[in-house]
Amino acid sequence: MTSAQLVPSLDQGSAAPSRGLILLLATGAGLSVATLYYSQPILGVLGADIQAGERAVGMVPMLTQLGYALGILLLAPLGDRYDRRRIILTKSLLLILALCVSSLAPGIATLLVASLAIGLTATMAQDIVPAAATVAPEAQRGKIVGTVMTGLLLGILLSRVMSGLIADQFGWRAVYGLAAVSIALIGLGAWRGLPRFAPTTALSYGDLLGSMLKLWARYPALRRAALSQGLLSVGFSAFWSTLAVMLHSSFGLGSAAAGAFGLAGAAGALAAPLAGRLADRSGPERVTRLGAGLIAVCFAMLGLAVAVPPQWQLGLIVVAAIGFDFGIQATLVAHQTIVYGIDPPARSRLNAVLFTGVFVGMAAGAGLGSIAFAQWSWMGVVGLATLAATTALGVRLARGGRP
Repeated sequence: MTSAQLVPSLDQGSAAPSRGLILLLATGAGLSVATLYYSQPILGVLGADIQAGERAVGMVPMLTQLGYALGILLLAPLGDRYDRRRIILTKSLLLILALCVSSLAPGIATLLVASLAIGLTATMAQDIVPAAATVAPEAQRGKIVGTVMTGLLLGILLSRVMSGLIADQFGWRAVYGLAAVSIALIGLGAWRGLPRFAPTTALSYGDLLGSMLKLWARYPALRRAALSQGLLSVGFSAFWSTLAVMLHSSFGLGSAAAGAFGLAGAAGALAAPLAGRLADRSGPERVTRLGAGLIAVCFAMLGLAVAVPPQWQLGLIVVAAIGFDFGIQATLVAHQTIVYGIDPPARSRLNAVLFTGVFVGMAAGAGLGSIAFAQWSWMGVVGLATLAATTALGVRLARGGRP
């Protein structure tokens, strides 16, 4: 008998969840969100293998991110209306199917369709985090949700590294195949160990979506946060979506080397808790401006690559990646702090609006980055990223910096 059968509906916060359940949720969040980023370090070898051009290959991460944005906007609100366990299990099955299709894709057209499906179904991560908040007793909610978010963050940070290493040893198709196996294991664990969740609202699907539109119209702070973080995501995604192709064409480096650059990003992003403490002391608005400014400076630094010896260029990219990844995480923490304080009863929908902006920016950055790289090479990507970050800083500085 599964725990889901033993607990037909969960009484929120009634008892502390087991360590095994917390580990399951953290691992599930990390592995599901990681599927969004596996493609980035392997684009160079992938394109050569299926004989696709740079623009077409650049559409792979763009459609993945676009699918995730659409999934957050259109599917995440369903967690308030239906049993979240059933949603997680359904998405895991569909995500496995999309990953298997990607692994077996005969050409770019099939891969692009599967990439969109991966993005849509990887939003199971956005169902797992609210599930963690639901199973947690009130006194332990922050600790448990923080643990699950750590798993999610590690999934983002380590996905590129693992993808590059696997592709280097076994080929790019093995990346998608092993990802499907990992999600199958999570789905099995969720089927056996995840309790059922009672719906918290009787609103129709249309009303759920309509309430998000009303929140967007009502709160300027929400619009500014989504716009600013979305612009920063444009530069972030443009960089990571074209880095593997640039390293392959300019330095002759393979997917493993491209994936290893994810470790530089990890060094920056894991320092993000410092930004949270700074936001507590001096306010989140200041952190958004400092973070956006840091990101703009780091992207502009990449423009110096043409003026330094080739052996220094890779070091410059590493330093910039550490800096702007830290800035991205810092501004996201600060924007979440601002948004969550707007209307506490609507935090899930506010979060969905914010992250829709983030992943629309990710999708736009991947698409625009591939176009910029094809037209103007690496300096075109650097210019795009710097412009996006500078514009985001302008959004945060506008109107005297008021949220």
